[in-house]
This record gives sequence, C-alpha cells and structure tokens, in this order.
Amino acid sequence: QVQLVESGGGLVQAGGSLRLSCAASGRTFSRYAMGWFRQAPGKEREFVGGINWSGGSTYYADSVKGRFTISRDNDKNTVVLQMNNLKPEDTAVYYCAADLDRNVIALVPIKYDYWGQGTQVTVSS
Repeated sequence: QVQLVESGGGLVQAGGSLRLSCAASGRTFSRYAMGWFRQAPGKEREFVGGINWSGGSTYYADSVKGRFTISRDNDKNTVVLQMNNLKPEDTAVYYCAADLDRNVIALVPIKYDYWGQGTQVTVSS
C-alpha cells in the first residue's frame, strides 16, 4: 500500500508556471513508476506524463511535450510535475498515480495501482 498526496495546484494566468508535487508514503517509493493524469469537467481522465522508477525514462503526452517536465527524488519520496507556459486548456484536476510495474510508463489509468486525491489547476486567459 502507498499513499499519495498532491500539492501545488492553484490559479495562474496563461503563460505562467506551476509546480505540482506528489508525496508518497508507505511502501518503498522506488518500487513504482509514477504517472501524472488530469481530468477536466465532463472529460475522461487523460495521461499527462510519466517517469520510471529510477527517473531515467520519461514520457509525455503530445499536448504538454516541451512545456511540462517530470522528475522524482526517491530519497525524498516525491515526484514533481513542473508546468511552464500554461494554457487555458491545461485547466483540470491533476492526479499522481503509482504503478507497481516500475519499468514501464503506462498511458492508461487502469494500469496504475494507487492514486492521489488530486489538485486543481486553473489557467485563466
């Protein structure tokens, strides 16, 4: 079992930046690949990006590539989503998730074993 808690969401103007953090507790953090997803009202939860257990591999959705960066610190049990040049279409609740298949960056929510409660990101135009 692992518990995930996101923080860092808020309201920002288009073109601004936010840094989301996900703190993990429970089982050894390095057991997991980590993903970030988002869900806007009336839409399905979508993959934003992910990172494997070591941090040596990352993958991003095309919609955020070049603007968002994921990193992790296994000593501090945290994963960070740095979001730059934010756009109104980035508005959503953002979730971090943990996948026991630590070498694979899964793109679909069903592959993930644990989820945080989410943090709201709102980008104004």
